[in-house]
Amino acid sequence: MPPATALALPTPKDLTAYLDLECFRTNPYQPPTTTLTIRHINPVLTGLPIETVTLGQREQLCVPVAKNTQVPPSTVIDFIRYIDLACYKITGTTVTTGLVLSHLNPLFQSLPRTQISMNTPQQLCVPVIKNNVVPPAEVLSLVRHIDLKCYAITPNAPLNQQLSLRQLNPVLVNQIPTHGAQVLYARQLCVPVQKAGDNIPSQIFGIVRWIDLEKFDIVTPTLPTVTLNLRHINPVLAGLPSETAILQGATQLALPVAKNGNFPP
Repeated sequence: MPPATALALPTPKDLTAYLDLECFRTNPYQPPTTTLTIRHINPVLTGLPIETVTLGQREQLCVPVAKNTQVPPSTVIDFIRYIDLACYKITGTTVTTGLVLSHLNPLFQSLPRTQISMNTPQQLCVPVIKNNVVPPAEVLSLVRHIDLKCYAITPNAPLNQQLSLRQLNPVLVNQIPTHGAQVLYARQLCVPVQKAGDNIPSQIFGIVRWIDLEKFDIVTPTLPTVTLNLRHINPVLAGLPSETAILQGATQLALPVAKNGNFPP
């Protein structure tokens, strides 16, 4: 038998356009004391200072979804379906950075740009796998380096969109049914960072540095309570113990955006 064809890495433009994450509140969990030094890697924000943070309590698990009848294209779906981010509370320096955000997903590209101020860091979202389901090697080589630092933003403008959300990750596709979601107020901007000690290959770095997600509050019907085992896959955090996460309802939807007209190539 000939060897299976390796998946080609997606372009930043294709990956970000379809990267929608539904964020579930989890039971509280405090990881062992972990201090991280992180720097901004998106071209718009590389002038912001390097900051050292300590992982606080886990607050959310954000998992990939498809919106309405839209399915990510074949070039990216095998990567997107394995982007699971556990979000932990952090504190840090308020930056007060003014930005103009543009939606990247085709469903929302016609929406007007919005002006926001990015303020106080609130969370660090890091890549995990669920129930020991490991993605293919070429997928793992990318998703393990996706780290997002989430800042509070103002104003908290409503998106006022009604969507249908469908799970994409293999672990949840049969556990959480397709459901409606009313998308309300913008709360955070999550921007890509690199942790000291994480040596990101240049080809991967050229993709993950473009992942910016704006988080909006959502209202959904009551969803099943799901218990998962989480394991860290970022090289810097791989030594942390596995965690039990109980999903306790969807609270936010993270949607891809570009900043200040700097669109992913």
